[in-house]
Amino acid sequence: MTGVDLLAYADRLGGDLPRLRALLDGPLRDFAGVHLLPFFVPFDGADAGFDPIDHGTVDPRLGTWDDVRAIAAGREVTADLIVNHVSSESAEFVDWLALGEESAHDGMFLTFDTVFPDGASEHDITAFYRPRPGLPFTAYRMADGRRRLVWTTFMPSQVDLDVANDRARAYLRRILAALREGGVTTVRLDAVGYAVKTPGSDSFMTLQTLDFVREIVALAREEGLRVLVEVHAHYSQQLAIAPLVDLVYDFALAPLLLHSLGTGTSDRLAEWLRIRPQNAITVLDTHDGIGVIDAGPSGDRPGLIDQDEMAAIFARAAVATNGHSTLASVIPAWMSLPHQINATFFSALGADARSYLLARAVQLWLPGRPQLYYVGLLGGLDDIALFERTGQGRDVNRHVYTEQEVQAALESEVTRAQLALVRLRTEHPAFSGEFRYRVEADGSLALEWTLGDERATLDVSFAPEPRFRISTTGAGGSSLVDSVTALAAL
Repeated sequence: MTGVDLLAYADRLGGDLPRLRALLDGPLRDFAGVHLLPFFVPFDGADAGFDPIDHGTVDPRLGTWDDVRAIAAGREVTADLIVNHVSSESAEFVDWLALGEESAHDGMFLTFDTVFPDGASEHDITAFYRPRPGLPFTAYRMADGRRRLVWTTFMPSQVDLDVANDRARAYLRRILAALREGGVTTVRLDAVGYAVKTPGSDSFMTLQTLDFVREIVALAREEGLRVLVEVHAHYSQQLAIAPLVDLVYDFALAPLLLHSLGTGTSDRLAEWLRIRPQNAITVLDTHDGIGVIDAGPSGDRPGLIDQDEMAAIFARAAVATNGHSTLASVIPAWMSLPHQINATFFSALGADARSYLLARAVQLWLPGRPQLYYVGLLGGLDDIALFERTGQGRDVNRHVYTEQEVQAALESEVTRAQLALVRLRTEHPAFSGEFRYRVEADGSLALEWTLGDERATLDVSFAPEPRFRISTTGAGGSSLVDSVTALAAL
């Protein structure tokens, strides 16, 4: 997997699908694939498209399925299968509220009594893990006046599907078919870790969840689609789910790099390099926050870093962002720390370009499929104004770029240096060969790819200050770069 992917909202980078395609065919042509964040109806809902009213239709303000197919003609396309919920304004949910048991969609949505037919105790209810404050239910009134408690894991307007119900399964099959027909090659199972509610457990990434993952993977593969699973959880759960799917995120890398850059050590990062899944999408930043729980402890399971080290990562980010990341980051119910930092990765490093490019280089050197988020690629800092306008913490990392802002960013050293790394990872023959790494006594790391006489080596050290050196040899000649400026000039 030597290609590199871009992760982007069509409306926030290009403005719409045709203009995003122009960027992908032009200055961003070195990307081998693109993950198009929700472009369904509506793309600009309460959760930036992750609350679809019509999951099977391209929002006409962005384009059509023909535009998606045109993008797919030149590269791989990933899109989201939102398996946990739909919008409360969806035709299916509105019909169920109106008709109840007479609705063709009766049973499709998860209600309190579906999970607890005999009622539930306080302990039963508070056992559930929710990445938000409060309880995961919203009261809805049926047309006949009855009041129902509907599961809403994330937002009151995002009503959970009963994924065990045949009508919900038929809905998911229909969406998979629409994605495949639209040119999509890989589906990301969004929020799948929360999809199965099992009394007596926290209902997050349980054995029952893994069983459902197997089933939905089978449905996707029947459509000829690859499957990427999204799970922000203890790293052992990433290792458990990786064999069941085609691709899994390496969410632990980002907090471990923040730990190394903050402490000048590499032992925790080195341990992850030893055990991490090889079928990984490697990321530093995404449309969500920077997951810290992915490297931390969970219950009685120790983490790659401990609770105090997690807290220190949040504290350093708060200093780097002048306290703003603390305001934007949400502490889930029953937790003492947020599960992610709501900040751009560049902001979390205090806009230090050398530390940022060191982290990006490590990401692109690791086995798997690297993915760059559009805000990170363009060297974006926190969009505080957008956060203040919407009240959604993750919006600090979801800037809406104008054409002029995109052009200015493409000319910046930070962006040109990242594009140079993308080209190197894509074009140098060594990245099709064998990967090895070593940890030096002083905590520095050497990451190396070799294929015959072709060699691409990244040397990094975290103390006494962050430094990186990239050296390549082979038929195309030799090169050595050890600064942001030199990398941007490649």
